[in-house]
Amino acid sequence: MDVELRQLRVLVAIADAGTFTDAAIELGVSQAAVSRTLASLERALDVRLLRRTSRSVTPTATGVRVLARARRLLAEADDLVAEATSGHARLRIGYAWSAMGRHTVAFQRLWPRRWPHIDLRLVRTNTATGGLAEGACDIAVVRVDPDPCRFDSVVVGLEPRYCAMAADDPWARRRSIRLADIAGRTLLVDRRTGTTTVDLWPPDTRPATRHTADIDDWLAAVAAGGCVGVTARSTVDQYRRPGVVYRPLRDAAPIAVRLAWWHDDPHPAARHAVELLTELYRDG
Repeated sequence: MDVELRQLRVLVAIADAGTFTDAAIELGVSQAAVSRTLASLERALDVRLLRRTSRSVTPTATGVRVLARARRLLAEADDLVAEATSGHARLRIGYAWSAMGRHTVAFQRLWPRRWPHIDLRLVRTNTATGGLAEGACDIAVVRVDPDPCRFDSVVVGLEPRYCAMAADDPWARRRSIRLADIAGRTLLVDRRTGTTTVDLWPPDTRPATRHTADIDDWLAAVAAGGCVGVTARSTVDQYRRPGVVYRPLRDAAPIAVRLAWWHDDPHPAARHAVELLTELYRDG
C-alpha cells in the first residue's frame, strides 16, 4: 500500500495536538476518521507509530523517526503546491556570477514600480545555466550561449571584456591590456560558469590555463598573483575586491548578455524582464 500525504498529516497532527480529539478538531474531521487514517498508515508501514493511553499519546521509537521524515516531506509538498499555485506572481531570475552588473540595483528598484504584482527574486547558482536547468529559477542571466535545443534566449546587452590582475602586478600600471599580452601569462578559467576560454586566442598563441571552481575561487587566485583573468564588465562592477584590479581589454570582442528560459515553459513576465534590462543596457 502506498503512503499518502493525508496519512502523514494525521500523524503529525496527533503528535502536535497530543490527543486524537484535538487532532480531529485541527484537521476538521471526525475523531473516528483520525483513528482510521492512523491505523491505515501503521498497516501500510507494518509498524506501530504511536503509543496511546487514557491520558496521552506519545510516539514510539519508530514513530519519532517517521515523524521527523513526515514533517520534512509535508514541508516539501507544501512548497511544491505553493510553487505550482503561485501562478506567475513571482519571478525568479538566476545568475552564476554577477547578475546584471552595474544595472542590478536599478533593475531591482524599477521592477516593483512597473510590475508591483510580480515579486522579483534574484538567485545566485553556481551552474552554467544560472540555475535554469536545475529548476532554481524561471529565467536566467547568462553570458554564454545556452543550449538552443532546450532554451530560448534574447540578447539584452553587450559588455566589454576586462583583464583582472593582482594589485601589485606590473600590468596594474597600464591603462589597458591586449589579448596578445595575455598569451604569455597563465590564464584563470572557470570551466563551469565562466565566460572565457582559450578560443579567444589563435591556436598557436594560447596562454597556459589554471582552473577555478567559482567566482570566489577566481578572485582569490587573481589576488594571490601569478595568474590573470578575463571577464565581463559586470564582474568589475559587482566584485570590487582589495588586491584585485581590472583593466580594459582593448582588442577583445564584447560579451553578449542574454536572458534565457525553457522552450516549453516560458514565464509570462520574461518579456517584462527583457524589456527592462534591454532598456537599462541601452541607456547605460
